[in-house]
Amino acid sequence: MSNEMFNNYPDVVTPEELQSMLKIGRNAVYDILKKGLIKTIRIGKKYIIPKVNVISFLAAANS
Repeated sequence: MSNEMFNNYPDVVTPEELQSMLKIGRNAVYDILKKGLIKTIRIGKKYIIPKVNVISFLAAANS
């Protein structure tokens, strides 16, 4: 999977940016995050999502 498709996004993304990256709805994003399908860092109620983990998630789903 090419990392170039997400060059316009920062190295750490928010759930809203993840929604844009994956072209999915808000509920789907939070479902993925709550199930731990994408590794995140949780600070209080906020999710911090490393972009490399999003790329790894997509690569694993594509295998």
